[in-house]
Amino acid sequence: MVIQERIQTAQQFLEASDREFDAGDTRQGSEKLWGAASQVIIAIAQERGWEYGSHRSLSVTVRRLWEETGDQLLRGGFAVAEKFQANFYHNFMEDYQLDESRPIVRDFVARVLALMEAS
Repeated sequence: MVIQERIQTAQQFLEASDREFDAGDTRQGSEKLWGAASQVIIAIAQERGWEYGSHRSLSVTVRRLWEETGDQLLRGGFAVAEKFQANFYHNFMEDYQLDESRPIVRDFVARVLALMEAS
């Protein structure tokens, strides 16, 4: 998949997550949020020629971006996205956590996209 397709997929996942949460399916909404975050990480890794084929490589990409920018919200946003990934499997997040955390992942996606636009 090319970089632009990954960006489009991430945006589609964000829209789909809203639909899933609105329908009350928090597990699918969680999966879609994780999908959006992972797709933008893969896109920026591809753009920069970095490894992107494993979860570890996604973590390394976020660490590298944080080191490059000093933006702590990148690390925190990725951690929240990982929490949504775990929620898909284990369905442990409370409603207030879902409501508070969803905007954090959206912000993370926007921050990564902004870094791509700046390069």
